Amino acid sequence: MTDRNLIAIDLAKSVFQVCVFSRSGKVVSNRRHRRAELKTFMAQQRPSLVGMEACYSSHYWGRLLNGYGHEVRLIPAQHVKPFVRGNKNDANDAIAIGEASKRPNLRVVPVKTIEQQDMQALHRIRQRLMKNRIALSNQVRGLLSEYGIVFGRGHKALLENLRGLIAQPREDLSVRMQGEIVELLAEYEQLCTRLRRIDRQIDQHAHGNALCVRLMTIPGIGVVVASALVAAIGNGAQFSSPRELAVWLGLTPRQYGSGDRNHMGAITKRGDRYLRRLLIHGARAALHRRRRDDRLSRWAKAVAERRGNAKATVALAHKIARLAWVLLQRGDDYRSR
Repeated sequence: MTDRNLIAIDLAKSVFQVCVFSRSGKVVSNRRHRRAELKTFMAQQRPSLVGMEACYSSHYWGRLLNGYGHEVRLIPAQHVKPFVRGNKNDANDAIAIGEASKRPNLRVVPVKTIEQQDMQALHRIRQRLMKNRIALSNQVRGLLSEYGIVFGRGHKALLENLRGLIAQPREDLSVRMQGEIVELLAEYEQLCTRLRRIDRQIDQHAHGNALCVRLMTIPGIGVVVASALVAAIGNGAQFSSPRELAVWLGLTPRQYGSGDRNHMGAITKRGDRYLRRLLIHGARAALHRRRRDDRLSRWAKAVAERRGNAKATVALAHKIARLAWVLLQRGDDYRSR
């Protein structure tokens, strides 16, 4: 504990539970505040240590309270749960957040900047639009297969064939179905246009951000992966080693150990699933670049020969994540050897 008081806040949409602790760790007050009341209350408090769960709207409140002079700690929810005593309610949750905030070895979540949140929002919108486009593509193909119409694989083949059906309608398609195809094509093209617009924004941001430019020197990291990684971890200062970043991403093996016996299983798959998937896709692309003959590529190909492409892809993603942390911390570009 520092010489500051501790204030624990259980976040919500409109009603917040605020628990104030003394310097000795005793509960001074544990009251509910409305949204507008909370801002006024926190602005009137002297600079304190503020603990909150890293959840919905926490980064907004973190930036706001930092501006008031408080020191904000965003705590992962799984680290708060063991401190809950008694029944599950807001008052007990606020006390648990305060107890968790006192832990000396607790790793907190850094408060994101507006730029990081903008980029993370773009990635989330992009992810949803891509799911919608895939779902729409699958539905169109399934519906038309019932009329004996089958398209080739891929995004371009679908667009070309749909446009061809509209330009030259088939006799075995009813007028009703032809009208629906026009609507489906318009919906599909709208999704494609929206995705292209978001991709341009991500590309502009990545090439204008020094951290992203540095990450893009690593094989397997492009515009999308670099921008998503920087939006999530910034410069990576919250991790004390490259292995901690790999653990956070869920790319390290799951350990089963007792006494002198240890077994390493499959990767844990903890952390951000979206980031982990992007890194694995990037590693797969890097693994199949046969022309590269640098040290990293030779290592990945040797792993693929011994253990197969699937395991080599995950191993390369693990190594890429570690390299990313090193470059972010040292301020260097990747140099192949």
